[in-house]
Amino acid sequence: MHFINGLNRKWFEEKLELSHGNHKPLLSMEGLRGVAVFLVFLVHYSSLVNPWISGQALHVSDFVHSLGNIGVDLFFVLSGYLIYGTVISKPTFAPVGYAKRRIQRIYPTFLFVLALYLILSFVFPSESKLPHGLTNSVVYIVQNALLLPGIFNITPIITVAWSLSYEVFYYIIIPILIPLFRLRAWTSNKRIVFWGIVSVLAFIIWELEGGPIRLVMFVSGIILFELHRNKQVSISKYGTRMLLVALAIFGLRTVFTYSFALSLMAVYVLFLFMCLCAFNSKSFLHKWLIFTPLRWLGNMSYSYYLFHGITLKFCFLVMGVVFPPAMDNAHIYFWLWIPLFIATLCTSFVLFVVIERPLSLAVKNK
Repeated sequence: MHFINGLNRKWFEEKLELSHGNHKPLLSMEGLRGVAVFLVFLVHYSSLVNPWISGQALHVSDFVHSLGNIGVDLFFVLSGYLIYGTVISKPTFAPVGYAKRRIQRIYPTFLFVLALYLILSFVFPSESKLPHGLTNSVVYIVQNALLLPGIFNITPIITVAWSLSYEVFYYIIIPILIPLFRLRAWTSNKRIVFWGIVSVLAFIIWELEGGPIRLVMFVSGIILFELHRNKQVSISKYGTRMLLVALAIFGLRTVFTYSFALSLMAVYVLFLFMCLCAFNSKSFLHKWLIFTPLRWLGNMSYSYYLFHGITLKFCFLVMGVVFPPAMDNAHIYFWLWIPLFIATLCTSFVLFVVIERPLSLAVKNK
């Protein structure tokens, strides 16, 4: 039995452990991705289960749905750290190679899932988002393939794909801003001040005028890189509490009314210092973030992020036939999430092993 268990673990390690090349891995970052994608799961689970629940469970569902939204913001912080670090650390920048790596990282898995969504749009026309008319449908599909929904007011075919437009915008703008302002020649302190000013101005402008305010979370990741890598700032305590406070700030928006921009500003700061704590190997936060199953979830988080929604939707469609939504229950919310989370893990794992790992991660992306 121990031999079989050892073989199973070895097989999963081969599939889910990622090579970091010559770089020292930040294992806690893998765990943070796992936390982030689990929060995203809670958002969509809470949305889809609502027709079946009643009573206090509805309030819990709304609370969890609201707090889970910051999972995407945590992804943005981590992307901000990694991409900025990649560009700012190199004395010479090769845009073609950089673009190829970004395309290789995003598109194979995304296009596979997009194609599956399109096939299912014809199989289940009642669930289709395609507009009427061939021309309109082609234009809409091209818009989605170019990752325009999100930054632009376009409904994404893949619900969560709106965030990819934010990622792509950041991928494009950072290699432009760094040479434009000659930031490589600045001291780390000056860059921190610069990005701090950018953040303050962004919050002020977006509070007054609106817009894609969540882009500012990438800047939190930029400052995180400067503090962690260049200033060697370290925090050893309160990281887990910071995460819980950030979750509470967004969860309590279902109870109290306060500014979204101010809420995001608080999370911006909390995630910055939380990550500094997570990257400290002596902290309690680091210790539980490097829990192997959580890291493995983080390593397959892109596949999970894109594919968990379609798995949940299918499960609830089947459930609607067996248990119509009219048969509401006050407790189903609390016991249904575990089997459905397991179901999403299984389907996303297959996508990761078959598509993402061989096509996007065979060569270490930088």
